[in-house]
Amino acid sequence: MLVMFDLPVKTAAQRKHATEFRNFLLDEGYQMIQYSVYVRDCVSYNRMQTQMRRIKAGLPPEGNVRALYVTQAQWERMFIMRGPPGPDGEDPPPEEFPEQLVLL
Repeated sequence: MLVMFDLPVKTAAQRKHATEFRNFLLDEGYQMIQYSVYVRDCVSYNRMQTQMRRIKAGLPPEGNVRALYVTQAQWERMFIMRGPPGPDGEDPPPEEFPEQLVLL
């Protein structure tokens, strides 16, 4: 699941809410892939729905938050464009799918 957000940070209270939301996502097991884009592995549709409910419960009072469920196949087809190609002219290798933490 991708969670993308644009939160206001003009006042001290807004910055506090934005930081709390980022920390909430990290506590929920999300990894930051860009400053306002976080990703978490959800192995099933039910797990995604659970995460969606948790995100809705943790929303900050202002701003814009979007969540998108992508499959592993879609993740693997993502284009990552950064800087010039390597010395051999090749594009950077694809990123690995985020690992899922399993506690037994």
